[in-house]
Parts: sequence; structure tokens; C-alpha cells
Amino acid sequence: MSILSQAYTWINLKFLLEGLGVTLEVSLISIVLSFVIGLLLGVIRYVGIKYFSAIVGFIIDIIRNLPLLLIIFFTYFALPKTGLRMSPLSASIAALVVFESAMLAEIVRSGIIAVDPGQMEGARANGMTYWQAMWYIILPQALLKMIPPLVSQFISLIKDTSLATIIVLPELLYRAQIIYGQDTRYMLPMYFMIAVMYFIVCFALSLVAKRMEKKFG
Repeated sequence: MSILSQAYTWINLKFLLEGLGVTLEVSLISIVLSFVIGLLLGVIRYVGIKYFSAIVGFIIDIIRNLPLLLIIFFTYFALPKTGLRMSPLSASIAALVVFESAMLAEIVRSGIIAVDPGQMEGARANGMTYWQAMWYIILPQALLKMIPPLVSQFISLIKDTSLATIIVLPELLYRAQIIYGQDTRYMLPMYFMIAVMYFIVCFALSLVAKRMEKKFG
């Protein structure tokens, strides 16, 4: 029996697929939460609320310049010292949301800046308040401009979930390590399989983004 047939048994593949399910669960929750928070933070940075926007911008700059792995370590190992204990799943989502929200906030701010200023002026001239114009006129146009960088960031987030293996999150990479821990000959087949799985998920997301760009561009 070849090493591939031994490595790719149904039990091992099922174990990997369960890990992929955890990866997708963490990714989906993190994408939704970080997009909502990042959208809010990006608008706050753009609007320029006195003092508040500067403070938010300062915090965002700090987070963006920290390694994600450090944030994961802090969330899982340091926060329990303050009495806040989280499971590997919760800690992974919290760390990813904090990091990705900061990254998305800059994408949102750049997207809003890219919208023609005349759009805001025209909306205000037609009787809209500033926030009505922002919500109904500016943000929809900005979101269309943000599709490529947003999708790129979401793809990075999916791949970054592999870092959570360090806190024993039973995601795809962690489960692959368990399998080849039983037989080191399985290492290459396992890495090849998880590479294929990551590629399929990320490539599918990029195709969806391209279709959205063509449809709304």
C-alpha cells in the first residue's frame, strides 16, 4: 500500500474536513464582526470627530503594527491573568477581530476618500443631513471601490487562522499536525492536502469578488 493511500484514508480526510469546518467558522464570524467594527472605525477616522478620531486612529495604528501572533498570545495567555478566560475558539476570534478591524478601518477610510467630494456636496444641497448623505450616498459608492482590498484582506484572514494552531485551536493545520504526528511519512501528503483546501476556499472567494466587480463596476 502506497504512502498516499495510507495518508489519505477516509478517517484522516474526514478529520481534516472537520478542521476545515472550524477554520471556516472562525473565518466567517471574524469577517462579519471585523467588517462591522472596521466600517464604524473607518467612518470615525474619516469624519474627524475632535479628539475622539485622533485617539481611535492612534489605537488603530498601534494594532496594525503589531504581529497577529502576538495579539493571539495576549488574548489567550495574558487576558486570563485579569480574570477574562476564553476558549481557544473564542480567543482566536477575538484576536482576529481586533487585528482585522484595524486593517479594515484603513481600507474603509481610503474607500470613502476615493469618492468624489462633489457627491457629498450634491446630497447636502438636496436637503440630506451629513449622516444621511454618508449612509445613503457615500458609503455605497465607497464599498464598491473597496471590494478588491476587502476581499484580499478577507483571504488573508482565512489564511491567518492557521496561526491559532499555537493555542491548540482544532483548525485545519492543527489537525494535520496530529495526523502526521502518528507517522512522519504523512507530513508531505498532509501539507499538500491542506494547501489544496486553502487554495480552493481562497480562490473561490476571489472568483466571487471578480464577479461582484463586474456586476457593480
